[in-house]
Amino acid sequence: MGEKSKSRGCFGWFIALIVLAAVILAVVYMVKSKMKKPDDNDDNEAGPVPGPPGAIDKKYADALKLALQFFDIQKSGKLVNNTIPWRGDSGLKDGSEANLDLSKGLYDAGDHIKFGFPMAFTATVLSWSILEYADQMDAVNLLDPAKDSLKWTTDYFVKAHPSDNVLYIQVGDPEVDHPCWERPETMKGKRPVIKIDADTPGTEVAAETAAAMASASLVFKDSDPRYSATLLKHARQLFDFADSKRGLYSVNIPEVQKFYNSTGYGDELLWAASWLYHATEEKTYLDYVTKHGNEFASFGNPTWFSWDDKLAGTQVLLSRLLFFKKDLSGSKALASYRGTAKAVMCGLLPKSPTATGSRSNSGLVLVSDWNPLQQSVSAAFLASLFSDYMLTSRIHKISCNGKIFKATELRDFAKSQADYILGKNPMGMSFVVGYGDKYPEYIHHRGASIPADATTGCLDEFKYFNSTKPNPNIAYGALVGGPYLNETFSDSRENVRQNEPTTYNNALLVGLLSSLVTTSSALQSLK
Repeated sequence: MGEKSKSRGCFGWFIALIVLAAVILAVVYMVKSKMKKPDDNDDNEAGPVPGPPGAIDKKYADALKLALQFFDIQKSGKLVNNTIPWRGDSGLKDGSEANLDLSKGLYDAGDHIKFGFPMAFTATVLSWSILEYADQMDAVNLLDPAKDSLKWTTDYFVKAHPSDNVLYIQVGDPEVDHPCWERPETMKGKRPVIKIDADTPGTEVAAETAAAMASASLVFKDSDPRYSATLLKHARQLFDFADSKRGLYSVNIPEVQKFYNSTGYGDELLWAASWLYHATEEKTYLDYVTKHGNEFASFGNPTWFSWDDKLAGTQVLLSRLLFFKKDLSGSKALASYRGTAKAVMCGLLPKSPTATGSRSNSGLVLVSDWNPLQQSVSAAFLASLFSDYMLTSRIHKISCNGKIFKATELRDFAKSQADYILGKNPMGMSFVVGYGDKYPEYIHHRGASIPADATTGCLDEFKYFNSTKPNPNIAYGALVGGPYLNETFSDSRENVRQNEPTTYNNALLVGLLSSLVTTSSALQSLK
């Protein structure tokens, strides 16, 4: 009996020592894990996968409906199923001097010029928004209007590209148009066209139009395969033209410099090749972005996404490949794009060590005094996308110089920008016309400021520009330029910097609101 008891006691002590050692090891592991400096691998801890579109957020749904309506206001041509009572047919003879039908397309802002460079960016962003958030748009019955506006624009580009190395990039002369204050339906000035070709190349505008065609080909791939194939054919030709006949359009065509002056074309070449890879999955386009990354991508240097600079958008778009295509996970070149996209995100998070200081006291990202909200809404759109890429991939953390943030904090940033734009700001003003109780009533927009039955001409209609009364026509959904850094805003027709709407701002707004319109966003393959 005694020997057995002694043996059993020793065995018990042995078990206790093993348990104690296991506890100590677990504690040491936990302490080391907490003390370990986070790096890129820390982002890969699995989190929950969001589901299909959840509950609808009415404020974002209402704003999205308005934002899409602005594209109807900006349409040129023979209007079909027109729902804007103060708009009618216009620009019906556009392109006639070149024996082309360039009647469709969009007026870019408050005037009546069709500038191809920003219009192509508008189409690309609208395509991207539809591709990522079609389910959310459909949940609020706004997918068809979005696709209709996109097709109206790409129809124009198909006609504007009559041969491989020819692209018409502008309709109308600003020097003739801008001194007039008239409705598009009654304009009588000459509507000359400008083109790029092999002798007068314009790499950035050709590449941006290629990106628009390639991304739109994905939008219509299932619903209209023939049209999709047509768009893709044009995209390929335009990219080859852009890359083989390099030259800045705003150098070769100096008259465009005062309006949409380009600062370079490398970003557009990468942007177009990225979209062509998504549309075709052909390795030649992926090789292009990996081969030319060091030349054009400015790795490690975050930039602002805009009609002129596509780098941040390209970096986020190519990050998508690493999030969703495991066979590409070993690509060092793509990792450089994703690393720079992460740097962009870290710059946007307010509490990040690398947070940008270009924001108002209320947290609105502001970079420029001209059209200030462009960077606010583009940054928010990219943040929402990147957050959804992370969450759909079950990655719920991002490291910014060693400080950890949740993917949902990127979405919170996006919402903060959207909410500010919709009225949660010191001015108590919505910058989307028609949304909320207080919004701009004197926007710099010819059609909105002139009664639909006015019959006056070019110069005498300036009485409406100078009127102290609010615009007689409400340009529902127009996102104006927005406030200055000191959070002031002047609602005046003369205030072009702050109070003129643009289609490219609205395209970004559509993307942002579509990402927020429901409470969850599980993204799918673009193909």
